[in-house]
Amino acid sequence: MHSLFDPKANQEILDRIDRLTPITLSEWGVMTVSQMMEHCQMPLRVVYGTLELKVSWLAKLLYGRSAKKMFTGEKKFKNSLPTAKEFIIKHEPNFETAKAGLKDLVTKFSREGKNGIVVTSHPLFGHMSYEEIDSAQWKHLDHHLRQFGV
Repeated sequence: MHSLFDPKANQEILDRIDRLTPITLSEWGVMTVSQMMEHCQMPLRVVYGTLELKVSWLAKLLYGRSAKKMFTGEKKFKNSLPTAKEFIIKHEPNFETAKAGLKDLVTKFSREGKNGIVVTSHPLFGHMSYEEIDSAQWKHLDHHLRQFGV
């Protein structure tokens, strides 16, 4: 499995982000490229402690364990999965601002490593190891970069 903690794998994600342009179209889903880049910042902000998710106890009970397995396992995500309401970007972000923000957060993951992660208890998945957090973050980024053909 790839690791955002690994500088080489982290740089590969950054290189893929750099291949995006304001006119890059998605292969599925409804997000624009700018919305996708802002959306991809949200899970990183959760583990950095700058965004808090609100999850009902019922959702955690019904979906927490199976969702955690999907997010941290080896299989790629399916297309057009539901997301947390806090992750839905309804406005059209500035392309360059969204791109720079995403690259900064991805770079921080490798630069600060485990010390940068302040939240290891996910509101839906429960406790996550650093390796599980790493896997979920990499898979999420890879999923959306593939969505936009890079």
